[in-house]
Amino acid sequence: MKKPELRISVCVPTLNEDHNLRDCLKSVDFADEIIVVDSGSTDQTLGIAREFTDRIYSRDWQGIARQRQFAMEQARSPWVLHLDADERISDALAQEIQTALPKSPQKTAGFSMPRKTRYLGRWILHGGWYPDRKIRLVQREFSHCRGDGLHDHIDVSGEVKALAHPIHHFTYRHLSDHLQTMDEFSSVSQGDPAVQDIRLPALQMVVRPIAKFFSCYFLKQGFRDGIPGLVIAANSSFYVFLKHAKAWEKGSALK
Repeated sequence: MKKPELRISVCVPTLNEDHNLRDCLKSVDFADEIIVVDSGSTDQTLGIAREFTDRIYSRDWQGIARQRQFAMEQARSPWVLHLDADERISDALAQEIQTALPKSPQKTAGFSMPRKTRYLGRWILHGGWYPDRKIRLVQREFSHCRGDGLHDHIDVSGEVKALAHPIHHFTYRHLSDHLQTMDEFSSVSQGDPAVQDIRLPALQMVVRPIAKFFSCYFLKQGFRDGIPGLVIAANSSFYVFLKHAKAWEKGSALK
């Protein structure tokens, strides 16, 4: 593996992110270029993007993995940093990236980093939400994005090093935003074989949500995050219930 030049492209997929995008792009002022792939924003997203870059592409939404892959294919730099619009590179992480890249062994093809989420006025450190480590900084030549409609993963051919400092994630703006996302995601998740199994639906709608709450709140110590930790555990439980209830509705009730 030939050691690449130490230049970085930042890739950001967007859709109506004018409340997030400016802070996101400000946090990567160390990058050599910024690529925005927009999926039909009707707010001020594109205007904000133009303040930082002319590398803006319009593309119908095809899932987060395909959007990331398309953005990476447009990059001119050997290294690509993938971000969502509601994420920021913390100052400490920005410095760590710029220090780590020149010192990285030739076989290094990517870096993972923890992601720390701000939710209901608090940094969440338990309940399964942290460290939520992600591979986001990769060599373009040795990487490929894959995933379903909800989640993505970056496959890297080479060694992945771990960075210590976090991406800052500013997720749902309020509870209604969270509930709306749960409704949308629970519908998309109906393609998951684990959800399509509708045997003993009442039992699944009772046992699985209870197990999820117990895991988030007690085993993963969500109680240590105060009321936001309780909300996360309750919403996680309800999300599991909703997925199985929609599977029952689709597979049984409408026959």
